[in-house]
Amino acid sequence: MQVKEIMDQKVARIGVSTSMQVAAELLVLTQASDLIVVNQAGDFVGVVSEGDLLRLLMPDYDEVVKAGGSLQDAFRFFLENGRDLAQQPITRLIIAHPIAVSPEDELLKVATIMIEKMIRRLPVVADGKFLGTVSRADIAWAILSKNSGKS
Repeated sequence: MQVKEIMDQKVARIGVSTSMQVAAELLVLTQASDLIVVNQAGDFVGVVSEGDLLRLLMPDYDEVVKAGGSLQDAFRFFLENGRDLAQQPITRLIIAHPIAVSPEDELLKVATIMIEKMIRRLPVVADGKFLGTVSRADIAWAILSKNSGKS
């Protein structure tokens, strides 16, 4: 069974100039853990992850304490950082050249990559164009449901 048989083609895409606020809103609305970044021609550019976005916002609590600050000071920095970054483009967060799979890849190969690298979802790319994504859940469903009753 190949990726093209089960991949999700209805995936939110964002452009390289999308603001961090809009990216965060899309993460909430789609319940995705990452967003696919494409250029104007629809070429796959990379991925922005929710973890990287949150890490960018986080204060270095140890540094705040070393400087004589408190948890409240760190939280205030957290909020200020959010205000300062909200309208900035996601460009610096783009993971260029992430692990991507081909629509012709076999599911066992993709599942192995996901388990070994602890990745929940991978972009499906062919000839530089983003086609969709495949998730651990997609693969489990395909193997357990689509394949049931077959010898």
